This record gives sequence, C-alpha cells and structure tokens, in this order.
Amino acid sequence: MALKLIQRFPRLGQFGIQRHPPVASASPLRTSSAGQPVCVACLCTSAGRCIRRQGCRTLQPDCGIRSLTTIAREPAFVASSSVGLHRDSVPRFSLTQLHRPTAAEEQDFQQRLGSCSSYRQVFKLLRSVEILSDTMAAAALHRVADLEQEGTSLKDPTVLEKDTIRALCFQLEQDSGRLTDAGLVSALLACTRLFLDPWSTLMVRLVSESQDRLDRGEMTVGQLCTLGQAMIAIEGPGCVMLEQVMANIQKQAPAQWSLSDLVAVYRLLQGCIGEDGKYRDLLNAMHTHAVKVTSRMDPAAVSVLLSTLVILNQTQAMPLVISLCKQAVQHVPHFTDEELALVVGALIHFGHSDHYFVQAMEKYVPTMAFTSHPETVTKVMQFFGRRNILSPTVFNAVAESFVYRADDYNTSQVARQIMAFGKLGYLPPNAGNMFRKVEIILHTRFSHFQPRTLLNLLHACILVERFPVNFVSKVFSRYFLQQLQGKIPRMDRLILSQLTQLYMTVKLECPFYEGPKLHSKYRVKSFLMSGRSLETPVDTHLYHSVKNGLIGLLGARSYFGSKVLTPYCYTLASSLAIFLSMDSARESTLKWRTENRASAFVRLIINNMII
Repeated sequence: MALKLIQRFPRLGQFGIQRHPPVASASPLRTSSAGQPVCVACLCTSAGRCIRRQGCRTLQPDCGIRSLTTIAREPAFVASSSVGLHRDSVPRFSLTQLHRPTAAEEQDFQQRLGSCSSYRQVFKLLRSVEILSDTMAAAALHRVADLEQEGTSLKDPTVLEKDTIRALCFQLEQDSGRLTDAGLVSALLACTRLFLDPWSTLMVRLVSESQDRLDRGEMTVGQLCTLGQAMIAIEGPGCVMLEQVMANIQKQAPAQWSLSDLVAVYRLLQGCIGEDGKYRDLLNAMHTHAVKVTSRMDPAAVSVLLSTLVILNQTQAMPLVISLCKQAVQHVPHFTDEELALVVGALIHFGHSDHYFVQAMEKYVPTMAFTSHPETVTKVMQFFGRRNILSPTVFNAVAESFVYRADDYNTSQVARQIMAFGKLGYLPPNAGNMFRKVEIILHTRFSHFQPRTLLNLLHACILVERFPVNFVSKVFSRYFLQQLQGKIPRMDRLILSQLTQLYMTVKLECPFYEGPKLHSKYRVKSFLMSGRSLETPVDTHLYHSVKNGLIGLLGARSYFGSKVLTPYCYTLASSLAIFLSMDSARESTLKWRTENRASAFVRLIINNMII
C-alpha cells in the first residue's frame, strides 16, 4: 500500500514515515524521577505530568511515537506538533458498527455542535460525550474549521495544540482502517480545512486508506465528492486520484442521482475543471436533470448551483438559470448573507432578473439592510443598478442604513453602493445625510481608495448633481492620473469618458472652481463606444417606432440621422436629429398632414423642430 501511495504522489517518497523505537532513538524518551519512562502524553505537559485522569501505564519496549510531521510545502498549511496521546485518552469514539450512537444521538450532537460559537465550546461538548462515532468526530473537526478558518490560515494556530484535537487526530490516525467511508473522507476533508501538513502521518494514512476504498468502487456519489474536494485541497485539480474520483462519479447517470448528490457534484466541479470543455457532456446532463428538480431545492442548493454556473461560465445553461431564479423567489427571506450574495451575483453575471424576485427583494431588503453583511448589501445594490431596476423601497432602505453603518463598509463597497444611485439618477429622501457621510469618508479615507474606485465614486456623485469640488483637484493632478493609467500604454476609453464628464460638470456647474484642469489628452470628444457607453441606451422599440415613422414621412433614411454628437460631447440618441432645411421641413409636414402617414409622436417632433 505504501508503494502504491508513493507511486501516486512522487513527492511523498522524499519524506520518511518512521516508527522510532524509544530505546534506539537518537532522542530517548524522557524518564520520570523514579527512572520510569514517561508516556508521550506526559511529554506534552510543561512538567512532564500525565494528563490522563488515572495516570499512565509503563511504556512497553516496542511502543513508539507516531508524529504529524510538518513540512513547509505551502504557506497555507500550518504546523502541528506530534500527536502521541494514549489510545484511551479522552475523548474516545467508536469505530465499529456494534456500539455506534443512535441516529437520534448523532442528530442531537450535530444540533449542539452547530450552536457552538468557539472552538472551546466544541472541545467542551466533545468532553461531555461518552462515545463518538467517526462521523461525529469529523463533524467536530469541521466545526472547528468553520470557526477558525480565516483565508488560507487559522485565526489561532495554537488550536491544533490542544489536547482534545490532538487526541482526535491520534485516534483517526491509529484506526483509519476501521473508519466508515463517510467518516474517512469527511475526516480527510476536515484536516485539509484545518491546514494540517499534507505529508504528516495522519494525512498520509487517511489518503492511503481513501485510495484503497476508491479502488474498491463502493463509495457513494456524495462520498466521492467529499474525497474529491479533499484531494483538490491537497494536490490541486490535476492529481491522478481526482481523475479516478470523476471516473467513478460518471459511472452513474445524473438522472439517477439524489438531489444532494447532484448538488455535491456541482460543488466539486467548481474546483476540478481546469480546461475549457472538460466534462462538458457531464455538465449538460446535469443541467438537464437539475431543471427538473429545481422545485425541490433548498436555499443552499440554489446558491451552490448558481455560483457554480458563474464559475464555469455556463452561458448555455440559461434555462437552468431562469428556473433557479424562480425557485430563489420563495427562498429570499431564508438565504444566508453569503448565499444571497452569490445568488444576486449570478443574476448580475447572466444579465437576468425576474419580476417576482424583485418584488421579494423589495420586501426583504428593508429588514436586512441594517444587519446583513456589508458585501451582501452592496451586491444587492449592484444587482438593482446593473439591471436598471429603480426600486425606491430598496434604495431608501439602503440609504438609511448607509448613514448609520458606512464605517463598516470598505472603500469598494462605499463606491459600489453610491454607483447604483448615480446609475439610476435617484436621490433618496435622506440624500443630504447620505452624501455628507460620503464626504466624511472621502476626507478621512481618501488615501485608502484605489484610483479607479475613487473615480467611479466621484462620477456617480455628479450623476445625481452632487459636485465633489473639494476632491476633483486631486483627481486632475498628474500623480493621480499616472496612478489611474498604471502600466498600460493607453488609458481605457471608459475611464477617459468619466474624466471628461467630471471635468465638464465642474466647469459648467462650479464656475468658482480654480483648481487644475484636466489635460486635453485625457478628454474625449464623444461618449459613443462600441458595446458600452456612459449614456443611457435608447429604448429599442421607441427608436424603431420613430425611425419608421420618419422614413414614411420623409421618404428616405438619408434625410435624418440619429446618435448625433452635440458641441457638448453628448449624443442625441433618445430622440432623432433631423437634417432638413426649414422649407423641406414644412413641405414634409404638409405631406404628412395630407397623407396622415406618421404617428402622433413623430408629428410632435416635427412641429417642435419647425418652431
């Protein structure tokens, strides 16, 4: 088995997994004052005192120390000291099927575990339970990871030195062969979430045992997904074992999976697809099946599927996106902050919105704007802004909460929220208080803003006629403009358009401004851009209605034009500019009056032009 593991993981051969006899060891075990050898558990205390309640037995000559060796392979993994507690150290858990806790006991344990708010409470719960199953032990490790994970490390790395967690790790290491499939893969995943060294004895044993179980081909789809996630954390998406996991998963058609299995595979695919088109047939089959079972999905499942579709950029799966959006309507009040952020982020990504979803959000946002995570509130505002949905109920609630909790927001979140107000040109009832808060943030945290973020914020302010005169001088400075451009040879045209509009607004609305001007090389003469524009796009139906009426009235498309540039850099896109002499205009109007071939809206345009 060791040979097979070393062959699958070449780097593993570089590290020896040794069993050191205490007598022949270069560093013999410490002995007590009476000359008796002290157990490994005793070595873990400062004075060599035994931590077991009933003392320790004399060590046998053939016993040894199994250690969780730590290797600085990646900065994400932190070191843990050797684990050598006695097998009967507290806590203990059952590995056999004969004396497992009942289903009710396990459920009660899971509920109590979920209520723990610190790793100390988790350890206290473990010490209060007489016997644990392997799945309960793994769940405890997962809960510690939930509470202690912070990015790619633990908030308090010393948590791995606590006696309770070391005892659990030792028992998992010693009895890995007797763990159930579910307990084995769950424990392995929990160890990766705690950033244990991948080449420690515990991790190597769990991986080796998982490989054996995988070769037997008896794992369920859900267990395979858990194993796959663990292997991604250890070796990345290109490991051989993950390929075998995916092969086993595909032995069964998605239509035969349970809903939980379907969600688990979607979650796994978020991290294991590194090549374009990989598992395309599997994904298409999953999308087809998912549409049929969407109505049975809970909030977590809806969130997972939508976020997976975004990560994999499944633009061809719009029927599934629409179906998930409809299902999300009834879950809006029940989403966690993270889940709701993922849902609205997915709808932004796919450019989709639903009338009933918007109504549900209008009911929910006033209840969460003051308490939800800052990023969730910001994502909600981005959704309404990007989808051009003006909801006074939502915007007023967020504006009120902004005044009271703006200090909780980072600079990016502040800018993105104000951008939604600017995009839709909406001023809430408390606009004065809100923009005073924005000004305070700009004064106190100006240096914290990224150049592009600052420009977006100031540009949004002028769109709602709030003119940031005190800050434009810094924006027009050569230093700021160099930062804004960065290392690219030419500045993005959208940025230049924002700078131009900011400059034009200050010149027109703030004649008393005497600060530096925007250099001409940073100005544009037209805001028209292919694919995107700072100007509100004209309504397609209205445009074609007017255009067709004018063609019928004037006789040809060449007599008028649209999207005409004005001397003020704006374009006439929402109304049509007609290039006709007054005589031809009157003649055309007379023709319309006699033949009645144009709409009343076109007549209004022509009459206004003549006047």
